[in-house]
Amino acid sequence: MNNQEVKINAKKLHKRKVFIKIIKIVFVTLLILLSMLYLILYIVYDGGRFTVSLDKNLSDQKSIYLSETGKLKERNRKLYAETINYMDNISIKWLPENIDTEKDGAHNGDNYIAYTFYIVNNGKETVDYWYEIDIDDTIRNVDEAIRIMIYRNGIPTVYAKKNKTTNNAEEGTKKFVSDKIAVLEQAKNLKAKTKDRFTIVVWIEGDDPDCLNDLLGGEIKMHMDITEVHKD
Repeated sequence: MNNQEVKINAKKLHKRKVFIKIIKIVFVTLLILLSMLYLILYIVYDGGRFTVSLDKNLSDQKSIYLSETGKLKERNRKLYAETINYMDNISIKWLPENIDTEKDGAHNGDNYIAYTFYIVNNGKETVDYWYEIDIDDTIRNVDEAIRIMIYRNGIPTVYAKKNKTTNNAEEGTKKFVSDKIAVLEQAKNLKAKTKDRFTIVVWIEGDDPDCLNDLLGGEIKMHMDITEVHKD
């Protein structure tokens, strides 16, 4: 073997080592990125997919509180609704007729989330407040067919994302405010020592024109805020 052959083999060996080193770096980088992505998704989706939070000013200054039982002495600023692992599309017609009154707290069904709670005025004056449901994150555009029904003191309103084709509200629903804000409403005249009763129901509407196979495997995370003043 002459000197030229030795140099060529040494160069090939060096290139092979560099290539292997690059592959290792790429593999480790991808592993770190995947781990970070998993951690982010874990933080986003772990611990329930729906929370209700109360503005600190309302509770401190106006003595407004959240309750799962409706008792005036129960004083919470945050409530957690239990989630379900899997949700298939259903029709609003399949929901129990007594879904608003059947139980306080979580009362989920096979393919829907249902949560009943109270906003209690334990103060001495009548107050107005805003309630807002925000969409924190979605996977596979599942929000296109999501329905949110809110019973407030027994009166239901159904909210949905607007129809992609007509740009109008889906039949029997009120349009989401935006892609990130599903519900924004003001409640007035909550008198002292009284309460407002809420039931939140979430499901995938099978009769929605946008309920397609592309939504399979989708997820959504939402939360509800109760505030004294609404800020854009």
